[in-house]
Amino acid sequence: MGTVGTTTRTGRPAAAAVPVAPVGLSAATAEARLRTDGPNRVAPPPRRHLAVRVLHQLTDPLVALLLAAAVLTTVLGDHPDTAVILLVVAVNTAIGVAQELRADRAIAALDQLAAPTARVVRDGHDLIVPAAEVVRDDLVRVEAGDVVPADLLLTQASRLRLDESALTGEAAPVARDAGGELAAGTVVATGRGTGVVLRTGPASALGRISGLVAGTRPGPTPLQRRLTGLGRVLGLVAVLLSGLVFVLGVAGGRPAVQMAVTAVSLVVAAVPESLPAVVTLALALGARRMARSRAVPRRLHAVETLGSVTVIASDKTGTLTQGRMAVQRAVTADGAGYAVTGTGYAPEGVVRQDDGRVAVPDELRRLARAGLLCNDAALAPPDDRRPEWTAVGDPLEAALVAFAARCGLDPEATRAAWPRVAEHPFDQDNRRMTTVHRSCGRGWLVVCKGAPENVLVAPLVDASAEELAALTARAHLLAAEGLRVLAVVSGWVGTAPDPAAPVGLRPVGLVAVGDPLRAGAAALADSFDRAGVRLLLVTGDHPATAAAVGGQLGLWRDGDPVVRGDDGDPADADPATRVFARTQPDQKLDIVAGLQARGHVVAMTGDGVNDAPALRRADIGVAMGGGTEVARQAADLVLVDDDLAVVAAAIGEGRRIYDNIRRFLRYALAGGVAELAVMLAGPLFGLALPLLPAQILWINLLTHGVPGVALGAEPAEPGTLHRPPRSPQESVLGAGLGRDVLLTGGLIAAVTLGAGVVAAHADRPWQSVVFLVLGLAQLGVALAVRARRLAGARRGNPGLLVAVAASALLQVGGVLVGPLRALLGTAALGAEQLLACAAVAALPGLVLRLTRRWR
Repeated sequence: MGTVGTTTRTGRPAAAAVPVAPVGLSAATAEARLRTDGPNRVAPPPRRHLAVRVLHQLTDPLVALLLAAAVLTTVLGDHPDTAVILLVVAVNTAIGVAQELRADRAIAALDQLAAPTARVVRDGHDLIVPAAEVVRDDLVRVEAGDVVPADLLLTQASRLRLDESALTGEAAPVARDAGGELAAGTVVATGRGTGVVLRTGPASALGRISGLVAGTRPGPTPLQRRLTGLGRVLGLVAVLLSGLVFVLGVAGGRPAVQMAVTAVSLVVAAVPESLPAVVTLALALGARRMARSRAVPRRLHAVETLGSVTVIASDKTGTLTQGRMAVQRAVTADGAGYAVTGTGYAPEGVVRQDDGRVAVPDELRRLARAGLLCNDAALAPPDDRRPEWTAVGDPLEAALVAFAARCGLDPEATRAAWPRVAEHPFDQDNRRMTTVHRSCGRGWLVVCKGAPENVLVAPLVDASAEELAALTARAHLLAAEGLRVLAVVSGWVGTAPDPAAPVGLRPVGLVAVGDPLRAGAAALADSFDRAGVRLLLVTGDHPATAAAVGGQLGLWRDGDPVVRGDDGDPADADPATRVFARTQPDQKLDIVAGLQARGHVVAMTGDGVNDAPALRRADIGVAMGGGTEVARQAADLVLVDDDLAVVAAAIGEGRRIYDNIRRFLRYALAGGVAELAVMLAGPLFGLALPLLPAQILWINLLTHGVPGVALGAEPAEPGTLHRPPRSPQESVLGAGLGRDVLLTGGLIAAVTLGAGVVAAHADRPWQSVVFLVLGLAQLGVALAVRARRLAGARRGNPGLLVAVAASALLQVGGVLVGPLRALLGTAALGAEQLLACAAVAALPGLVLRLTRRWR
């Protein structure tokens, strides 16, 4: 901001300062009001102490169960297992605390949108003060490029247009006149104005958005809810069954101390304490894959939640569309129609007549030239900071400049040949703009553009009522396609005209400007449908525009409803509605809440301050990388390239992660069931104490350790994105997983007890046989539950083979290596016995593989 006409912070006029008529507040009044009302900033949320955050994370049932297991392993002297469990707890706690801190940063990020300085009038002089010092009734001046520091009531305005997309979602700048209001956080696109401060701080538009964000706390993710329930069930079952083992052992004459240690060991074995590590690794790997696709997860659990998404509520501008205005259709005065193609604001493209021919006749070139001259925008070429052509000024007018270039005109040369000598800027009353240009030897060229209903009216020459009616009808048809239509008229005059009341003009044509869909947007919407995910269009744009874009995406057909936010509460809309228009920030929040109340897992996309509350409330908030900082801070996932197609890939990644978690649960819980079954049923078959406590812990360490974690890195199965999302109400052990766990555990227990009984009858070291078969059988199941793959496809997780092989060697070492035998209380087995144990242990895995093939 320039310093001409300002004073220093001390109140003394600067060298170029000129007193102005408005006096504004006195310095004393402003200071007193600042003390009374407080600074003009969003109040930060109260901070929770770090110890409180950590304690909150440790109250999670599964984490509490892990801590109890750590205590038990410490009592047993199993220090390596204790260290692993405590490390898992520490990682989980750190992740949870980081998630809470991220939520707090979403509020703090609102401060970054506030203007760092403001130009106010105090004691009759202009001052540059920190925006936080602006108070009610201050007189504030704004100009192009300024961020409005507080809610203002305009007293003066000159060609003032504001970018309000951060608050309203509207793509195009909005004109504001004296008597209108400016909202804090909006950006002045063109012109200048002066206004009186109405509201500051929390009472401003930006402050009210902050209140919505602060009052919206994200709930637990579907995975967190499922694991919490699972932790409670596993803890209760493990304690009850281990207690039963203790009672039966003591009743059978075993020493109480030995049975107590055995029961404690079973509790540790029955609970898959590596589950949090598996979940963390799976989520971290998924996050890394997504980051390679230019999608950055802001919290790990968001990666898995994407797999549960049933509805995606998407913004339009910049998400499904390119976010750049462009002339898509043109109609000349003779009724000829043209289609215009091109990318963004780049001055290259193709113009085709409606019959398909590539042509730029003189009539179309005159229309393009008129739109270029009656225009204040320009195009900036790519440079080190900008990788592509960008608009300088009003994006709508920049689209006309690009259109002229696509019609073969040189914008700079054309404007130099037709210098502007007078103008009447656009205003809301007349809804048109008029410019006058000098031409050597032919007088003056007058060009007027604006809304068709305001431009295609008398006095026009060389145009009959029928011709005007035909052009007006074409304008309505184009508007029904969701395009913004401008009519252009021009004429030659011999004397300098009055641009406010031009005469002698004739129709030149129509230009229809829109925000083109992204390449592949319609195919993307179809891919979401195939994945069982409903795509909703939620935008602040006009209903006609929303309906047109929805139609192009396949979300809307003639007769379908378009719910308007300015006609009622969108949350009460028909559940089948897929297009929402004119939605306000709190209504977006209500839409998300309404969908969640119906049982949906909702992903919400957005890029502005207005989207922050809904992003926080949604199960998955997806922010555009080019959007506002507050949106990125409030979101769970940030799309660096603003490409919604990445979300489709992320949904597949989330489903893969959840599949791997269930895969691990089937493997780990089946092993726990087998161990409990062996300990409970062994005495019934003459095996008084099937396993010693150290043996139980050794098996648990080998099977639940590295192999279990490696299962979390399994690749996605074929058809992952061609199946419906799982029900949000489904238990983590649902869809038959609980049954499979019991059957698999029963199968492992059966072959283990069978091998032990045979060894006992043959007077062999049956306890060592039980130990070896039980461990190897569980490792075989780890290979059996691997992800399916297409015929001929390579395995994408060699780490699992390495982990299983290493664990199997250590398990065999438990009966071969002398020090390990002494530690575990096992006996040596011969080569034939080892081979027999391995063959028996392979049976559960083979049965599972054959069953999967049969299914």
